Amino acid sequence: MRYQGRITRWKDEQGYGFILPSEGGEEVFVHIKAFNPRQPRPAGDELVTYERVRDANGRARAAAVAYATGAGRRPGDSSVGPSNYPLALVFLFFAFIAVLTVTGRLPLIFLGYYVFLSLITFVVYALDKSAAQDGRRRTPENNLHLLALVGGWPGALAAQNRLRHKSSKTSFLVVFWLTALLNCSALGVYMSPTATRALRAVIGVA
Repeated sequence: MRYQGRITRWKDEQGYGFILPSEGGEEVFVHIKAFNPRQPRPAGDELVTYERVRDANGRARAAAVAYATGAGRRPGDSSVGPSNYPLALVFLFFAFIAVLTVTGRLPLIFLGYYVFLSLITFVVYALDKSAAQDGRRRTPENNLHLLALVGGWPGALAAQNRLRHKSSKTSFLVVFWLTALLNCSALGVYMSPTATRALRAVIGVA
């Protein structure tokens, strides 16, 4: 038998939430694995249909969950997915670094460095999200911030956008954008005429 209800208290980083049955009664636990992988991830407040099963401890939980309306969107929400602006920012940054490399303003190693750190950071975000959903040990937030600070912030921004991980916690985002700003500021200092010779001498770049 299928029931209908609305998703409440959705915790995307942990991959679970609760469904408030339309017919009334107690909320039903729902895990992200109860959704079809081809469906968009819920954001909260979606109307869904589901089957009610019992876990090993006899507690009610939702299974075979499907969106009743909105296909994973809040009612009245015109968006069809995450914004593309963060990805556009990442693209523009790498395009900027590539232009500076081609014109000789930056050594080629900088482009490779940012690409490598961004890929590593994206993977770390993905692993942390998986750990959160499975209840395993998480990656400390300080480690995520450190990766962003040393150059992995484009990958972190892409992960926040595409994986929807660490994208809603305000305190985390404030520190994240600060690390991104500090990294870009350090890059600007490196490129400044007064600091270029000294910094390049320190890191041994001709």
